[in-house]
Formats: sequence, C-alpha cells, structure tokens
Amino acid sequence: MDLRGRAFPSVHRLGVLLMLFHTIVQIMAEQEVENLSGLSTNPEKDIFVVRENGTTCLMAEFAAKFIVPYDVWASNYVDLITEQADISLTRGAEVKGHCGHNESELQVFWVDRAYVLKMLFVKQEGHNTSKGPEATWRLSKVQFVYDSSEKTHFKDAVNAGKHTANSHHLSALVTPAGKSYECQAQQSISLASSDLQKTVTMILSAVHIQPFDIISDFVFSEEHKCPVDEREQLEETLPLILGLILGLVIVVTLVIYHIHHKMTASQVQIPRDRSQYKHMG
Repeated sequence: MDLRGRAFPSVHRLGVLLMLFHTIVQIMAEQEVENLSGLSTNPEKDIFVVRENGTTCLMAEFAAKFIVPYDVWASNYVDLITEQADISLTRGAEVKGHCGHNESELQVFWVDRAYVLKMLFVKQEGHNTSKGPEATWRLSKVQFVYDSSEKTHFKDAVNAGKHTANSHHLSALVTPAGKSYECQAQQSISLASSDLQKTVTMILSAVHIQPFDIISDFVFSEEHKCPVDEREQLEETLPLILGLILGLVIVVTLVIYHIHHKMTASQVQIPRDRSQYKHMG
C-alpha cells in the first residue's frame, strides 16, 4: 500500500487549519481594540488605543465636547447672529495614530469624518534634580476639524464648510514620564478657528491618558492626579481628619480628667477648720 498518497492530504489539511487559526487570531486581536469602548461604563466616555508592533503604545480614555460658535442670518437677512453648536465625541469613533520615542499622536474621526480630533503629545527631559533629570510628557497641540455644513449640529450656517481650530502655545496634562495622567474634573482648552477667527472651546472630562512608556498591554501605568482632583480629595477628607482629631482630643481630655480625679480622691483631706485638728491622730 502506498502511504504517500494519504500523507499529502493530511499535510494540506494541517496547513489550511493553521491558516484558519491565524485568521481567527487576527480577527480577535482587531475586535479587542474595536470593542474597548464597551469597557467604559460612562456612556459619554470612550477608550482610544494605538497599537504598534503588536503592543499598546498609546491609551486614552476621556469624554470630550466641543462648543463651536457659527454665524447664521438674522430674520432680516442683513445682519449676522452667532449660534452655538455643542458637539460631543461619540462612542465607536475611528481611531488612528502613531507612537514615537519623544512624540506621539492620537487621531479620532466620527460622523463620517465630518469631525476630526488630533492630539499631539511630546516627551522631554526636565531640569536636573537630586534624583537625576526628571522627564515629563505633555499635551502640546490640539487640532479640531469640523464641517459646519453637517446638519445634525449646524443649522443654516453662513460660510458653511470645513474649518480647522488649533491650540496656541499649549502645555497641558503635564505628567512625569512613565506615569499616566488622570483627572475627573472638567478641563477647557481654547482653540482658534479658521472660521472668521472664532474661538472653539474643547471640554475634556474623566480623563485618563498615557501616550508613552506603557509596560503592560492595555494597562495604564501608575496615575498622576491632576491638582484639581487632589484639592477636591483633600476637601473631602479634611472634615473627616478634623473630626478624628477633635474626637481624639476629647478622649484624651476625659482620660486626663479621670486620672486626675482618682489621684485627688485618694489623697488625705486636711481640714481647713483648725478646731477639727483635735479629732485627727
């Protein structure tokens, strides 16, 4: 019996199975990134991930809203009045970006690319300290591209079309290298728009970002809290601390009083009236 005829089909089937397994792994890896938005319980917040060489190199989790002023004709069709569009970054947006040693960028697209958010992060060495040079990273530039001809948020906009709003000399979210930035409080960033030099306001909240030095895949490093959160946390815990201190003072005072009362009670009482001396002894 010739066994070679049976061996070749087996090898072929094994090759097909390996290719199928590889395809399934690739699909699962892609879905892992795409489904990250489901990890956030906040419906206004999304998780954005940039991966290179099979590992996570940038992670960002936040809610974002843009307040965009735009012109419409007044009822007399002569004067212009300013309306305001509130544009939220919706979940399930398209994510792109790139990572570098000292520069990383996050790009987010939504509503059929009518809106584009670009965030540029840079890392730099700091001044020398007793522990050596302290490196930090920061958000150095924000660009928001919007289309005022998009009817969901803009109604009857004059000069409708695509406009670009950029930050100016931005240095935000400053964080020690190797750490992630976390801030629950709202933060506003002003952007100068190409639409007749109007000012667009970007509002970030529930922020958790790390654009460099991610050690574990899909896991943020140690958090660096923003000053606002630290102050609010102190304001929340300060009454508790003061209450504990006051309670401790009361307990110590009662203990001292009790000890003093027992000591004075055990001492011999000397009569103040000299006529009572004869009864002593």
